[in-house]
Amino acid sequence: MSIIKEFKEFAMRGNVVDLAVGVIIGAAFGKIVTSLVADVIMPPIGYITGGVDFAEKKIVLRPADPANKVLETAIHYGNFINAIIQFLIIAFCIFLVVKAINSLKRKEEPAPVSEPVPTKEEILLTQIRDLLAKGQK
Repeated sequence: MSIIKEFKEFAMRGNVVDLAVGVIIGAAFGKIVTSLVADVIMPPIGYITGGVDFAEKKIVLRPADPANKVLETAIHYGNFINAIIQFLIIAFCIFLVVKAINSLKRKEEPAPVSEPVPTKEEILLTQIRDLLAKGQK
């Protein structure tokens, strides 16, 4: 089999295509959640906390020195807080989507349980047992 044919079979499997669609939709969903957090959720939180903008929160390890062309070195923990909030929102939305999909699935009725078919040995042993029971009466 040629390598091109093998690659075509691999790429056209349902799982690979589904994964690609999921990644693309996930990236677009990530942008929506980022906007939701930055533009809708964080401003009221900043207002409640007295105008604090978490994106600007940082711990400066070394201040910038433009005269010596030294850039600021800082830990931007505010961006980390925003990322945690985004993650929690995404996780909650995924939870709701999965829950909705699971509730839409039809409840599959369990297959009727049939009695197991006895083996030849079991049939023979049953006949022997019955004959012995008759002989003792």
